[in-house]
Amino acid sequence: MGSVSKVVLAYSGGLDTSIILKWLQEEYGCEVVTFTADIGQGEELEPARAKAQAMGVKQIYIDDLREEFVRDFVFPMFRANALYEGEYLLGTSIARPLIAKRLVEIARETGADAVAHGATGKGNDQVRFELGAYALEPGLRVIAPWREWTLNSREALMEYARARSIPIDFSTAGKKSPYSMDANLLHISYEGGGLEDPWWEPEEGMWRWTRSAEQAPDQPEYLEIAFAAGDPVSLNGEQLSPAALLALLNRKGGEHGIGRLDLVENRYVGMKSRGAYETPGGTILLKAHRAIESLTLDRGVAHLKDELMPRYAELIYNGYWWSPERLMLQTMIDASQQYVNGVVRLKLYKGQVTVAGRKSDDSLFDARIATFEDDRGAYNQKDAEGFIRLNGLRLRIAASKGRPMGA
Repeated sequence: MGSVSKVVLAYSGGLDTSIILKWLQEEYGCEVVTFTADIGQGEELEPARAKAQAMGVKQIYIDDLREEFVRDFVFPMFRANALYEGEYLLGTSIARPLIAKRLVEIARETGADAVAHGATGKGNDQVRFELGAYALEPGLRVIAPWREWTLNSREALMEYARARSIPIDFSTAGKKSPYSMDANLLHISYEGGGLEDPWWEPEEGMWRWTRSAEQAPDQPEYLEIAFAAGDPVSLNGEQLSPAALLALLNRKGGEHGIGRLDLVENRYVGMKSRGAYETPGGTILLKAHRAIESLTLDRGVAHLKDELMPRYAELIYNGYWWSPERLMLQTMIDASQQYVNGVVRLKLYKGQVTVAGRKSDDSLFDARIATFEDDRGAYNQKDAEGFIRLNGLRLRIAASKGRPMGA
């Protein structure tokens, strides 16, 4: 296996990572440091501490990263209006670089020479964790047990746990969940089970954060979100921290059935994968951010952002948050947000978010020019004739040569 004296494990306290903890101790003969991140998954994390202690772990980190997650990862991504393949709001993808960053920091603090994760060899997360670690600490070793061990079934994992008295609840651990789920303050995702058939419609009981549109309230709810330099800073006039604001939007969006997505996506490792997602707060924020940008961004800037957005989203999805190209794009995106200030009013109703109004002291909208009424000379309509003729010149030349349309 190679010499490893100390490894920092991304540890949830669940079956897989508890087995990984023991496996690292046995196979590598090394000291294991556990790191459990609170990024808003809504689970009690202290049991992870007790389990790690029971397995002889001396250094245990349980970190509340909710504010850092939203402030330094989610909000910068939303400045770009990022959507992967036109739909996915990147809820899992954007959490991985933060976890990788903290793994590296703890490795430095504790003198560890390796980090380990529980991602399988089939998914994207292995790429995201490891690219992050390499970018931040190139000499650090990364151990991925799922790519090394022979425990390739749930039964094998359970037998391994029993044989070594690993502290897990066997009454529930042996019951395979129908879905593989990941949750944080931005979203909750579902994979596996019936979702592996792309024709199968998820049952209503699968969804945890959102009501169905049919069960949502019969009366709409209006929200006002204020933005400063592209980031949301208050909701209905109340200043909130980034994590508190997103959590409240999740609750309100979920009540109105907002934020469900059923998607077949292209994984970076080459396969197609079907997943279902709930991102109520993120769905609301994306609509609101685009609305305030529609008032405050220059046309050229707005269009260039839209052209670059798919590339930016792909970088995040594929695990390149810490790459020089993502950092370069972020610098440009952040510069575009200087005047993205103002308030957006939204209507939540039966699974839909609609923009009911927007206003900004930095608005580029000029009612005197855009009006259908008398503009009092603010816009000379005769200027449009030359504009059209010049832009149509190449079309007239091609037509005069007898070239057919589209040739």
